[in-house]
Amino acid sequence: MFFTPAEAAAIEAAADRLIPPDATTAGGKDAGCAVYLDRQLAGSYGSRRGLYVSPPFLKGQKNQGPQDPDGPAAIYRKALAALDAYTRQRKGDIFAKLAPSDQDGILHGLERGDVNLEGVDGQSFFETLLKNIQEGFFADPIYGGNRDMCAWKMIGFPGARYDYREWIGRHNQRFPLGPVSITGAPDWTPATKT
Repeated sequence: MFFTPAEAAAIEAAADRLIPPDATTAGGKDAGCAVYLDRQLAGSYGSRRGLYVSPPFLKGQKNQGPQDPDGPAAIYRKALAALDAYTRQRKGDIFAKLAPSDQDGILHGLERGDVNLEGVDGQSFFETLLKNIQEGFFADPIYGGNRDMCAWKMIGFPGARYDYREWIGRHNQRFPLGPVSITGAPDWTPATKT
Protein backbone atom coordinates (compact mmCIF):
# COMPACT_ATOMS: atom_id res chain seq x y z
CA MET A 1 0.00 0.00 0.00
CA PHE A 2 2.89 2.37 0.73
CA PHE A 3 6.30 0.69 0.40
CA THR A 4 8.01 0.02 -2.89
CA PRO A 5 9.31 -3.57 -3.21
CA ALA A 6 12.85 -2.42 -2.29
CA GLU A 7 11.59 -0.49 0.74
CA ALA A 8 9.48 -3.46 1.88
CA ALA A 9 12.52 -5.75 1.62
CA ALA A 10 14.56 -3.35 3.77
CA ILE A 11 11.82 -3.14 6.40
CA GLU A 12 11.40 -6.93 6.46
CA ALA A 13 15.15 -7.38 6.88
CA ALA A 14 15.26 -4.81 9.68
CA ALA A 15 12.22 -6.36 11.38
CA ASP A 16 13.91 -9.76 11.44
CA ARG A 17 17.07 -8.27 12.93
CA LEU A 18 15.16 -6.28 15.57
CA ILE A 19 12.90 -9.24 16.45
CA PRO A 20 14.79 -12.36 15.35
CA PRO A 21 12.92 -15.65 15.02
CA ASP A 22 13.55 -18.48 17.44
CA ALA A 23 12.43 -22.10 17.73
CA THR A 24 9.00 -21.18 19.13
CA THR A 25 8.12 -17.72 17.79
CA ALA A 26 8.20 -16.07 14.39
CA GLY A 27 10.54 -13.15 13.85
CA GLY A 28 9.50 -9.66 12.83
CA LYS A 29 9.29 -10.53 9.13
CA ASP A 30 7.10 -13.63 9.47
CA ALA A 31 5.00 -11.92 12.16
CA GLY A 32 3.97 -9.35 9.54
CA CYS A 33 5.58 -6.26 11.08
CA ALA A 34 6.30 -4.83 7.61
CA VAL A 35 2.66 -5.33 6.61
CA TYR A 36 1.53 -3.51 9.76
CA LEU A 37 3.91 -0.62 9.09
CA ASP A 38 2.97 -0.46 5.41
CA ARG A 39 -0.70 -0.05 6.33
CA GLN A 40 0.05 2.55 8.99
CA LEU A 41 2.19 4.67 6.66
CA ALA A 42 -0.48 4.49 3.94
CA GLY A 43 -3.06 5.76 6.47
CA SER A 44 -3.50 8.63 8.87
CA TYR A 45 -0.33 7.87 10.85
CA GLY A 46 1.83 8.31 7.76
CA SER A 47 0.29 11.65 6.78
CA ARG A 48 -0.29 12.86 10.36
CA ARG A 49 -3.92 13.43 9.47
CA GLY A 50 -5.76 15.07 12.35
CA LEU A 51 -2.65 16.65 13.92
CA TYR A 52 -1.67 20.30 13.89
CA VAL A 53 1.35 20.44 11.60
CA SER A 54 1.65 24.04 10.49
CA PRO A 55 4.85 26.07 10.66
CA PRO A 56 6.97 27.38 12.22
CA PHE A 57 9.00 24.18 12.57
CA LEU A 58 11.58 24.67 15.29
CA LYS A 59 14.08 22.15 16.58
CA GLY A 60 12.47 20.87 19.77
CA GLN A 61 13.56 18.71 22.65
CA LYS A 62 13.29 14.91 22.25
CA ASN A 63 10.39 14.83 24.73
CA GLN A 64 8.41 17.17 22.45
CA GLY A 65 8.16 14.64 19.67
CA PRO A 66 8.73 15.34 15.98
CA GLN A 67 8.95 19.04 15.16
CA ASP A 68 9.50 18.94 11.42
CA PRO A 69 7.43 19.42 8.27
CA ASP A 70 7.73 15.78 7.19
CA GLY A 71 5.32 13.17 8.46
CA PRO A 72 6.27 9.54 9.14
CA ALA A 73 5.60 8.49 5.53
CA ALA A 74 7.96 11.11 4.10
CA ILE A 75 10.59 10.35 6.75
CA TYR A 76 10.50 6.62 6.00
CA ARG A 77 10.76 7.27 2.27
CA LYS A 78 13.83 9.51 2.74
CA ALA A 79 15.44 7.33 5.42
CA LEU A 80 15.14 4.07 3.49
CA ALA A 81 16.64 5.66 0.37
CA ALA A 82 19.46 7.14 2.48
CA LEU A 83 20.00 3.79 4.23
CA ASP A 84 20.38 1.95 0.92
CA ALA A 85 22.73 4.67 -0.38
CA TYR A 86 24.82 4.38 2.80
CA THR A 87 25.08 0.57 2.66
CA ARG A 88 25.71 0.57 -1.10
CA GLN A 89 28.60 2.99 -0.61
CA ARG A 90 30.13 1.21 2.40
CA LYS A 91 29.13 -2.44 1.94
CA GLY A 92 28.58 -2.66 -1.81
CA ASP A 93 24.87 -3.56 -1.73
CA ILE A 94 21.48 -2.45 -0.45
CA PHE A 95 20.54 -3.09 3.20
CA ALA A 96 18.15 -5.98 2.48
CA LYS A 97 20.87 -7.97 0.67
CA LEU A 98 23.56 -7.59 3.35
CA ALA A 99 24.57 -10.46 5.61
CA PRO A 100 22.66 -10.46 8.92
CA SER A 101 25.82 -9.52 10.84
CA ASP A 102 26.31 -6.47 8.58
CA GLN A 103 22.65 -5.51 9.01
CA ASP A 104 23.09 -5.75 12.79
CA GLY A 105 26.17 -3.51 12.58
CA ILE A 106 24.27 -0.88 10.59
CA LEU A 107 21.30 -0.97 12.98
CA HIS A 108 23.60 -0.70 16.01
CA GLY A 109 25.32 2.24 14.34
CA LEU A 110 21.98 3.95 13.75
CA GLU A 111 20.99 3.35 17.36
CA ARG A 112 24.25 4.83 18.69
CA GLY A 113 24.21 7.72 16.23
CA ASP A 114 27.40 6.51 14.49
CA VAL A 115 25.73 5.95 11.10
CA ASN A 116 25.02 9.24 9.36
CA LEU A 117 22.29 9.06 6.75
CA GLU A 118 22.21 11.90 4.26
CA GLY A 119 19.30 14.26 4.89
CA VAL A 120 17.88 12.17 7.75
CA ASP A 121 18.54 11.94 11.49
CA GLY A 122 19.55 8.26 11.56
CA GLN A 123 19.24 7.86 15.32
CA SER A 124 15.75 9.35 15.36
CA PHE A 125 14.79 7.14 12.42
CA PHE A 126 16.06 4.06 14.27
CA GLU A 127 13.99 4.96 17.35
CA THR A 128 10.86 5.34 15.21
CA LEU A 129 11.58 2.13 13.29
CA LEU A 130 12.10 0.13 16.49
CA LYS A 131 8.91 1.50 18.03
CA ASN A 132 6.89 0.78 14.87
CA ILE A 133 8.25 -2.78 14.54
CA GLN A 134 7.40 -3.46 18.19
CA GLU A 135 3.89 -2.08 17.61
CA GLY A 136 3.47 -4.37 14.61
CA PHE A 137 4.66 -7.38 16.58
CA PHE A 138 2.25 -6.87 19.50
CA ALA A 139 -0.76 -5.18 17.84
CA ASP A 140 -4.01 -6.97 17.16
CA PRO A 141 -3.65 -9.06 13.97
CA ILE A 142 -6.44 -7.05 12.35
CA TYR A 143 -3.80 -4.36 11.68
CA GLY A 144 -1.52 -6.68 9.68
CA GLY A 145 1.13 -7.68 12.22
CA ASN A 146 1.24 -10.29 14.98
CA ARG A 147 0.36 -12.94 12.39
CA ASP A 148 -1.48 -15.90 13.93
CA MET A 149 -1.23 -14.00 17.24
CA CYS A 150 2.33 -15.31 17.57
CA ALA A 151 3.46 -12.51 19.92
CA TRP A 152 0.42 -12.91 22.16
CA LYS A 153 0.96 -16.66 22.34
CA MET A 154 4.60 -16.05 23.22
CA ILE A 155 3.79 -13.82 26.22
CA GLY A 156 0.53 -15.56 27.21
CA PHE A 157 -1.66 -12.53 26.49
CA PRO A 158 -5.36 -13.47 26.17
CA GLY A 159 -6.08 -10.77 23.62
CA ALA A 160 -9.56 -9.32 23.27
CA ARG A 161 -11.30 -11.86 25.49
CA TYR A 162 -14.37 -10.53 27.23
CA ASP A 163 -13.42 -11.45 30.78
CA TYR A 164 -10.29 -12.86 32.38
CA ARG A 165 -10.34 -10.88 35.63
CA GLU A 166 -9.93 -13.97 37.79
CA TRP A 167 -6.51 -14.47 36.18
CA ILE A 168 -5.14 -10.95 36.66
CA GLY A 169 -3.73 -11.65 40.14
CA ARG A 170 -2.31 -15.07 39.25
CA HIS A 171 1.37 -14.49 38.71
CA ASN A 172 3.59 -17.01 36.92
CA GLN A 173 0.61 -19.09 35.82
CA ARG A 174 -0.10 -19.58 32.16
CA PHE A 175 -3.57 -18.57 31.00
CA PRO A 176 -5.21 -21.83 29.80
CA LEU A 177 -6.95 -20.42 26.70
CA GLY A 178 -5.40 -19.12 23.50
CA PRO A 179 -5.60 -15.46 22.51
CA VAL A 180 -8.54 -13.90 20.70
CA SER A 181 -8.28 -11.11 18.14
CA ILE A 182 -10.76 -8.26 17.79
CA THR A 183 -12.24 -10.32 14.95
CA GLY A 184 -12.62 -13.38 17.22
CA ALA A 185 -10.80 -16.66 17.59
CA PRO A 186 -9.70 -18.44 14.41
CA ASP A 187 -11.91 -21.43 15.19
CA TRP A 188 -15.04 -19.34 15.75
CA THR A 189 -17.46 -19.25 12.84
CA PRO A 190 -20.15 -16.63 12.36
CA ALA A 191 -23.70 -17.68 13.01
CA THR A 192 -25.75 -18.22 9.88
CA LYS A 193 -29.37 -17.20 9.53
CA THR A 194 -31.78 -19.96 8.72
